[in-house]
Amino acid sequence: MAGEEERVAEFHSYATTSLEEAHDAIAAHYYDLRLEVTGRPAEFATTLGVVDLGALVVGDVRFGTEMRMSFGEPGVYHVAVPFGGRFSVQEGHGGVEFATERRAVVFDPAQDIHIDTWSADCQALTVKIDKAAVLRQLEVLLGRSVRRPPRFEPYMDVSRGPGLSWMRLALWNLRERDVPLGLLSHPMIRGRLEQTLLEGMLLATDHTFRAALDAPPPPMRPASVKRVMDAVQELPAEPYDANRLAAIAQVSLRTLQEAFRKYVGMSPMTYVQEVRLQRVHRQLRAETPGTTTVTDVAHAWGFVHLGRFARRYRQRFGESPSQTLRAV
Repeated sequence: MAGEEERVAEFHSYATTSLEEAHDAIAAHYYDLRLEVTGRPAEFATTLGVVDLGALVVGDVRFGTEMRMSFGEPGVYHVAVPFGGRFSVQEGHGGVEFATERRAVVFDPAQDIHIDTWSADCQALTVKIDKAAVLRQLEVLLGRSVRRPPRFEPYMDVSRGPGLSWMRLALWNLRERDVPLGLLSHPMIRGRLEQTLLEGMLLATDHTFRAALDAPPPPMRPASVKRVMDAVQELPAEPYDANRLAAIAQVSLRTLQEAFRKYVGMSPMTYVQEVRLQRVHRQLRAETPGTTTVTDVAHAWGFVHLGRFARRYRQRFGESPSQTLRAV
């Protein structure tokens, strides 16, 4: 959205010896959690630095003493890796594993997270990543729609290769907080770094779409298909029908339908519905509850039959449009 593209990175720093203040600072940028000091209370001293890039929040945190913490189903992806020291992680009812300087953990958005052993010398890079943004970037890389977000393996190798590069790029953003009027003060640079970190996350980790990303790129789409896709992306709410799309493509309707099935994996009108659903989903997530209605948003993006729209929306996103709006 235009407003997101015009954003600059936001920097925040905290230093406190209050457990309540530490909780509030972390909750403000990540999510609510339970914090418990298990080491020497007199040594508790939290430092937290945060860079908000939009779809990602990059931070580093240390507590100065042993800690225990937990949070329920974050609903976002989260990558954490210690610079020094270590911490243990248990997702749901799974086994306990330790994160180290060579191995980052990737939290599952749908699992409760328990960290029972945070060492006194531990300082960690912690990156929160919006799930919908990852899905959109995956669709861009694949060149097609994806119905379910990727499921990541629980660890990322940050000792070498793309994992190490990704971690260093995330850390660069933190170092920029000490540079007055640096590159991150420019919205264009912030947006490009946001996109690069999203793409890097998909290319540096193992997940359910990794084989598809590693496969040779598909053949270039014919100009007729590209003309229709460009028109629909630019004006998705227009009253399209099959004949109008064929006219835009400058080919026969049958030729267009066959080309879409071969190169996009769906019919032209299904593609229109998919683009509209994505726009509705994005707007519902961005709206403040009480300022609009599902009906208004659906109509704005070209949906006339609300019953059909609601069914398609639930099939596509696994929840009703009203649930999306209420969850903002």
